[in-house]
Amino acid sequence: MIRVGVVGYGYWGPNLARNFAAAEGCLLAAIADPRAERRAEAARRHPTVPLFPSGDELIASAGVDAVAIATPVSNHFSQARRALDAGKHVLLEKPFVTSRPEALELMELAAARRCVLMVGHTFVYSDAVKRIREMVTSGSLGELHYYDAARLNLGVFQHDVNVLWDLAVHDLSIVHHVTGFDPVAVSASGSSHIAGSPQNIAYLTLLFDRPFLAHIHANWLAPVKVRRTLIGGSQRMIVYDDLEPSEKVKVYDRGIELGQHPEDPYRLLVGYRAGDMWAPQLELKEALRTEVEHFAACIADGAAPITGGEAGLWAVEILEAAERSLAARGAPVELRLGTS
Repeated sequence: MIRVGVVGYGYWGPNLARNFAAAEGCLLAAIADPRAERRAEAARRHPTVPLFPSGDELIASAGVDAVAIATPVSNHFSQARRALDAGKHVLLEKPFVTSRPEALELMELAAARRCVLMVGHTFVYSDAVKRIREMVTSGSLGELHYYDAARLNLGVFQHDVNVLWDLAVHDLSIVHHVTGFDPVAVSASGSSHIAGSPQNIAYLTLLFDRPFLAHIHANWLAPVKVRRTLIGGSQRMIVYDDLEPSEKVKVYDRGIELGQHPEDPYRLLVGYRAGDMWAPQLELKEALRTEVEHFAACIADGAAPITGGEAGLWAVEILEAAERSLAARGAPVELRLGTS
């Protein structure tokens, strides 16, 4: 049984605590938050779980084997480093850390301490994304053409990161997991409508060394919540709407067909194929439950997580480049991803 402590009981911490309390192979062993009202709420929901006023005290506790950190990203690096130094396994919520050097240091420290370091890219553990990846890797979509995502809502505004770090990171994790493609450059544009605050609307485009394009629209100022992704292939296309209660993934047997004009080989004939639509049956299990059980299994078996430090580093490097592109009003920034 893996004894897990949750650091941060604000927006996402209660979800982590609830799932660790119920997950197979886990025991919710402690919760930490500096705010008395949040500790009171944690005590109401988990009356037998020890509470701490600081993450440092929880990390130092002998009754904790692993730590799940759900604090503002500005605290991620320091808290994760203390936990790894203490020999604790670490699950860090997204975004992983704020820079490439921080990511590399945590990865090196985890390897030296033989601890599991995992990033909370929760969508990767959803059955919807799992099925999409299966279709992509099997070739049933044909050659991939594009990934086009809109992730919009009214708030929640973050003060230490912009909307790309908060929302677009989800789609970065999905693109990385589903395609395995590495972008060669990024372009980002955005704006802030609150003085002194980071960008609350942004558009991020990933450029690849193949005829594939990924585009992500992230917005904290939308009147409605939208979580919709289009994935286009040469054979089939997918609409993935995470807000759909049942048919989250719809597969369309639609596309274009190119042919030559018999009298002029240089004239292309463009035809349109409109076939059936079908929706695969998806498992209803909560993605976060799958994530925390995977974390516990990796600790027990010594296996590498699906979303380990490398996946977190990949996203951080792209987001850092996006920051530079934002500052340059959308000018493309070249990438060379990897740990070397």
